[in-house]
Amino acid sequence: MVLASASRIRSRLLEGAGIDHVCDPAAIDKGPLKRAYLSTGAAGAADALAEAKAGAVSKRHPHALVIAADQILECGGDWLDKPADKRQAAAHLRKLRGRSHSLVSAVCAMRNGRRLWRHVDTARLIMRSFDDAFISNYLERAGAEALDSVGVYRLEGLGAQLFERIEGDYFTVLGLPLLPLLSFLRRQGVIE
Repeated sequence: MVLASASRIRSRLLEGAGIDHVCDPAAIDKGPLKRAYLSTGAAGAADALAEAKAGAVSKRHPHALVIAADQILECGGDWLDKPADKRQAAAHLRKLRGRSHSLVSAVCAMRNGRRLWRHVDTARLIMRSFDDAFISNYLERAGAEALDSVGVYRLEGLGAQLFERIEGDYFTVLGLPLLPLLSFLRRQGVIE
């Protein structure tokens, strides 16, 4: 099995679930696909991005089962991208603090360039209010790892301190709806 991703957390989730895989990141330009789906919604965009990644990697591994995932963070009608630097990360946190936002995660499975399965799930996260001093301290403690996440947090670590409440699946928040994926893999005979 091939995971079409450079995401350490997605790979760790599969490893933790006992799924042997290799990683081969898909180098796709997300911008045009995201723009094409702006009017139709984050679910369609995340789904299209996951499928595009799976398709690109499936060409390189034609007989392998390829799994790809993508995630869109939506807050007040805006979609946030991963921050480029600490300044942009602080701006993301100022936008999200004291508000709710959605994380839409999609996963797609392909073999021989043919889509076999897809799943899209949404989690709602309510971030607590905090001041700019907290943001500075948080970013200092989180380090470069904070820039690896669109929401500037790793829920499985220090980022948990940012939230009042989370509604939805934990794995969806982490960027890979794992339980539906495992059900699919069982139906395919990949796992028991």
